[in-house]
Amino acid sequence: MKKIGLALISFLLFQNILLAQERQFEKLDSLFTILESNNRWMGSFSMSHDGTTVYEKSLGFADTENQQKADNHTKYRVGSITKMFTSTLTFMAIEEGLLSLDRTIETFFPEIENAGKITIGHLLSHRSGIFNFTSSEDYLEWHTEPKSRKELVHLISEKESIFEPNSKAEYSNSNYILLTFILEDVFKTSYTDLVDTKIVQPLKLGRTQIGKHIKTSENEALSYRFTDSWIEEKETDMSIPLGAGALISTPTDLNRFITALFSEKLIEKESLNTMKTISDGYGMGIFQMPFYDKKGYGHNGGIDGFTSMLGYLPEDKLAFSLTSNGSRVNNNDIMVAALSAYFDKPFDLPSFKSFVVQPEALALYVGTYSSEQIPLKITITQSENGLMAQATGQPSFLLEAVEKDVFEFNQAGVRMEFEPSSKSMVLKQGGATYNYQIE
Repeated sequence: MKKIGLALISFLLFQNILLAQERQFEKLDSLFTILESNNRWMGSFSMSHDGTTVYEKSLGFADTENQQKADNHTKYRVGSITKMFTSTLTFMAIEEGLLSLDRTIETFFPEIENAGKITIGHLLSHRSGIFNFTSSEDYLEWHTEPKSRKELVHLISEKESIFEPNSKAEYSNSNYILLTFILEDVFKTSYTDLVDTKIVQPLKLGRTQIGKHIKTSENEALSYRFTDSWIEEKETDMSIPLGAGALISTPTDLNRFITALFSEKLIEKESLNTMKTISDGYGMGIFQMPFYDKKGYGHNGGIDGFTSMLGYLPEDKLAFSLTSNGSRVNNNDIMVAALSAYFDKPFDLPSFKSFVVQPEALALYVGTYSSEQIPLKITITQSENGLMAQATGQPSFLLEAVEKDVFEFNQAGVRMEFEPSSKSMVLKQGGATYNYQIE
């Protein structure tokens, strides 16, 4: 009788957990409904436990012009999540004896400054000191044009190193472009083929591949930015991001990949432990993604108007990912809400109340602002849709008024507090504060 009683109590506790989670998932449904009805987010989300999908949602359009709705099979460009695939392939090469973490890169790229000091490990962990070529001021002038290996290596090698190898860490897409070519050299096949044969086929990722020109007829999403409606973004030519950001996928496939990675079905435990060892904020193709007291790992991505996140909580065997082709909110807020729903923790639903600013008042904020704290200048302009901001070398984005003299760009967590009388502005982002003055 005692055993039966304990079993009954355990069953009832389990049922209560499921009911609480169901209520939270209904609340999560409400969040996505609010996002869609307010034109705040388009994309797909999925969460899986131990390989089984427990929640998924898609909203918005893969193609707004043709009113092609997104669904759970829609494929998105996932940007820098590709780096997790590249890192995995690199550890495969190491396990096969084709590379080592301490091998320097001068035999591959003698033209790169400090090539004799830079190792495979430095590339993986962003400790090479190699300039990030996508930060070039003219990048947006040629990112839609195809580039050859020779051209890309030249674009990377023509810039001076920004720090001594292994002295610190700083994110650089150039590292993973070079890793792409190194993998092709040692495996003697294309990066596209490597992703397909070593990851996609073994894991049966039917909607994951290295992207080409977007084909909406094959349920591939276009990407957008929002002014007064969703405006289509230009496409980066996928000969440029390669192993740094050329992958297309779905949240379901991404969850299957990261679950297999942490289940040691792709690389050995020792390799995985090395991959997720964090130094100066960086692992090797992976970041930490904490949630309350839980330690998670993953990566985010962004390319054109696409943004994405992929994460995994090893102790809970929980994978979670989102892919977006149009966003006016911070993806991290969506992810936190989704995890809160799963673990039955509280989260708030947004209201998106707007603050009305008359068009004639917007002229008070127009100008080019500079700061003594950082070299990034910000140009504020007025358009028919409102106030636009553009940082040096970056695309413009629409600011949203939230209170008097205060505007935000939620997608990037940017807040700008203007003081028209002193022609100044305070920029807040990621916990940092920068003082700007109009030139």
